[in-house]
Amino acid sequence: MLKGIDSILSPGLLKVLMEMGHGDEIVLADGNFPSASIAQRLVRCDGHGVCPLLESVLKLFPLDIYVPKPVVLMSIVEGDSTKPAIWQEYKKIIAASGEKFTDFDFVERFNFYERAKKAYAVVATGEKALYANIILKKGVI
Repeated sequence: MLKGIDSILSPGLLKVLMEMGHGDEIVLADGNFPSASIAQRLVRCDGHGVCPLLESVLKLFPLDIYVPKPVVLMSIVEGDSTKPAIWQEYKKIIAASGEKFTDFDFVERFNFYERAKKAYAVVATGEKALYANIILKKGVI
């Protein structure tokens, strides 16, 4: 056990966060996301939601201030009437983290998958909310 580290952050996830460099991306994926088939490195966080993970990760993880939008969400598929309430929760969590943030970048579903394939790691969660996938670009300290 370590002091000051949220218990939701597994040793595997901590290792990945430490290995990542400036500009690397990590995906916090909902339970519907094809994590195992997309990930270069897969971290399992089954049973946890994205919001508590995002909050814990942002205590350790700087967002990239050298890009306009270091936080990426999957756009709602055309014709889908879903209105993801979780996005407002993400805004609150990011604002509370103190990280510089203006707004999300939105990426079409299949382009999001392609971007996720290039991410340093994908964290598979048990999140049940739709459109809860989020990509974070790592900055510097």
